[in-house]
Amino acid sequence: MIDSLEKIPVKIFPGSSDGSEYVARQIAALIKQKESEGKKCVIGLATGSSPKTLYAHLVRMHQEEGLSFKNVITFNLDQYYPMEKDALQSYHYFMRKNLFEHTDINPENYHLPDGLIPKDKVKEHCLSYEKQIEDAGGLDLQILGIGVNGHIGFNEPGSGIYSKTRLVTLDNSTRMANAYEFGNMSDVPRMAITMGISTILRSKKIILMAWGQTKAPVIQKAVELDDTEDIPASLLQNHDDCTFIVDEAAASELTRFKSPWLTGECEWTPKMVRRAVTNLALKIKKPVLSLTNEDYNDNGLNDLLTEKGNAYETNLEVYYMLRDSITGWPGGKPNASDHKHPERSAPFPKKAIIFSPHPDDDIISMGGTFMRLHDQGHEVHVAYQTSGNIAVTDEFVTRFIDFAVGFENMFDIDETKSKKILDDAIAFLKTKKSTEKDTDEIRAIKGLIRRCEAKATCKYVGLKDDQIHFQNLPFYETGTIEKNPMGEADIQLTMDLLKTIQPHQVYCAGDFADPHGTHKVCFDVVMEALKRLKAESLKLNVQERWIDDCWLWLYKGAWQEWDITEIEMAIPMSPDQVVKKRHGIFIHQSQKDSVPFQGSDSREFWQRAEERNANTASLYAQLGLTQYAAMEAFVRWKY
Repeated sequence: MIDSLEKIPVKIFPGSSDGSEYVARQIAALIKQKESEGKKCVIGLATGSSPKTLYAHLVRMHQEEGLSFKNVITFNLDQYYPMEKDALQSYHYFMRKNLFEHTDINPENYHLPDGLIPKDKVKEHCLSYEKQIEDAGGLDLQILGIGVNGHIGFNEPGSGIYSKTRLVTLDNSTRMANAYEFGNMSDVPRMAITMGISTILRSKKIILMAWGQTKAPVIQKAVELDDTEDIPASLLQNHDDCTFIVDEAAASELTRFKSPWLTGECEWTPKMVRRAVTNLALKIKKPVLSLTNEDYNDNGLNDLLTEKGNAYETNLEVYYMLRDSITGWPGGKPNASDHKHPERSAPFPKKAIIFSPHPDDDIISMGGTFMRLHDQGHEVHVAYQTSGNIAVTDEFVTRFIDFAVGFENMFDIDETKSKKILDDAIAFLKTKKSTEKDTDEIRAIKGLIRRCEAKATCKYVGLKDDQIHFQNLPFYETGTIEKNPMGEADIQLTMDLLKTIQPHQVYCAGDFADPHGTHKVCFDVVMEALKRLKAESLKLNVQERWIDDCWLWLYKGAWQEWDITEIEMAIPMSPDQVVKKRHGIFIHQSQKDSVPFQGSDSREFWQRAEERNANTASLYAQLGLTQYAAMEAFVRWKY
């Protein structure tokens, strides 16, 4: 019964690496089967963030397990148009760097649409691409990702089930979501060449991969709702051998997780009761305490009533859970006797460290809490994990160097060196190509700009210099949007800082929806550091084990917000505190007005955060709790 509403088989894995390895094993088995039959293995490949880990597993299997690609023929789904093959954003470049150059595949056996074919030749080129697939014997397997609007390949909403390889105009939401690859929305191509839906459906087998919370809503729609051209991925319901491979976050909106009581028997834990009753109240627009037995029965919750007895007692239980998550004391209320408070009252004051993946996530995502912790007397430290240098536009570089030269000139300081830096920067930026990395000097200047903004924000809150830490984790410093994996140096830097501060509270970004993955890597670094410190502490005396009393709180806000059924600590904000937080965000002028790497949301970060904080407060009020201007939300994470 658990998957009874799902019209496409879904396999769920703890994370993207586990899911990707499973798909890699499927591909390897297919390649070996075809090889044993003396046949070519024809595979359709995808690009984007979803298949990167898959390709890494295939490369490892080739290098360590002897998996050969000599009998493999590949056809890629799509390509931006127009696009040079060697551009950093080109899918030719992506496939070479992530797969082809690291295996023994014959270069004549991999095919991608040509992003530079003259426009009057595109139709002919698309027909030829279809013919090449047909001549190869058709696709034995097609690998797919999925866009937040449901596109597969570049088949945007409205693409017909009979569509073939063709030139398409990209949906604005797709261009916004992919802007992180380019750094500027205006540089994102408006068109692409893509395989059509019918081309994909002719594959003998299809595997679609999806990772992360942002993909959860569209996965639910594609799998559980009727097939429709408005959600192209839902048309895969018409294929006889299609499987969705997703991680737990991407599966979170499926009914079996969101409302498991609708799919069969359900274990009514306090957390499950809170989720069911909260969602019921929001669905029928009633405060929790006003729900009736009839409301429960009419909305599939009669089993809960049977177990709990009646609506009145259940309503009170959930109301108290919601009420007890709200506190104006994020560091714990001193001398409080209420054990239901989200944080401990002792010790007071506490030492807290806020890990900020970029130099503005602290103020954007938990600025109100940040200020309240400091104002209530806690020792607050901020650790800026990365330099954030790629998110600074070239114009800011010349503006700040020009200021430095003018400053030196005004005060009669020898400006020769600054003038040379300015001239060199201007000369480089004039001829800089979209595929070209910044020089080390320009990257350092961009990092300095963000560092100064972050430091000014901390001063605005009231922190001292020794409470501000710039880690500049090495994984980030590639000079490109593509980052390195978490490394040992990243972990050691974090462990050293934690051991120095020995905090009672750690705040960390649990917002994994940022388009280039920095938040997730930064989270993994902190988690690994904490786990190692926990293991090390076992060798110490009980009195020296500070890590045992260290709680980890996760915040969101820049890209998404916690679901109200998950929130364990909600910090209310007054209208004045909302404005004060906004002014703190405004200090980050390099991120103001235009949002680099904005994803599918066109709003500035301060607007996103403000609206999400207001929405959280509004949801609590709808459930019958006090109406606040805004709320910042946190979930406690066990490690």
